[in-house]
Amino acid sequence: MNLKVIAFDADDTLFINEPYFQETEQKFCGLMEDYLSHQGISQELFKVEIDNLKIYGYGIKAYILSMIEAAMKISNNTIPVEVIEKIIDYGKELLEKPIVLLDGVEETLNALYGKYKLVVATKGDLLDQRRKLHDSGLGHYFHHIEVMADKQEKDYSDLIKRLEIQPEEFFMIGNSLKSDVLPVLAIGGHAVHIPFHTTWAHERIDYEVKHKNFNAFEKLTDVLERLQ
Repeated sequence: MNLKVIAFDADDTLFINEPYFQETEQKFCGLMEDYLSHQGISQELFKVEIDNLKIYGYGIKAYILSMIEAAMKISNNTIPVEVIEKIIDYGKELLEKPIVLLDGVEETLNALYGKYKLVVATKGDLLDQRRKLHDSGLGHYFHHIEVMADKQEKDYSDLIKRLEIQPEEFFMIGNSLKSDVLPVLAIGGHAVHIPFHTTWAHERIDYEVKHKNFNAFEKLTDVLERLQ
């Protein structure tokens, strides 16, 4: 491989994210349990989230709005203002969660720093992602931080053009096969999947990925054997 850029997803690749959302969803289900079962509430919230992606995109602020909309639908617009205030509080708590680095992150970045151009390629809310990267203490490792509206083939192609490299010189590492692997392989790049113990339903796929430019490892430090 003639690689120039190693890109890392942020959430659940560099630091914990999805468990915080799942914790908040459980609080939301408890708040709304007089109206519907917990399973029914989760299903309604997920449907609202997916419907809103094209409007709000990804991130905590979008999640807050979706929780409020789901609560209104579940309650047939009878939800009291105190419950809406509580939902907003849940969202603010999410925005203030501590940054917990995943195992092997600093070891991997230290080993690769100076040998490749390292970038972050993530999606979500720009302000929140920048806050998390600042608070993580990892910012000095990265040449470039790209917060994408989405992670489709065009988004990666645009990033590669900005980095002034060819697709075959780009190597993406992430926990989502759907967002971090498949689009990169489709445009001729290299991708590695590092699974996280929990994945948002929207990011799951139901088939095995097979491609000459693809590898799957159990932990992040395993990537070093592929790159060194």
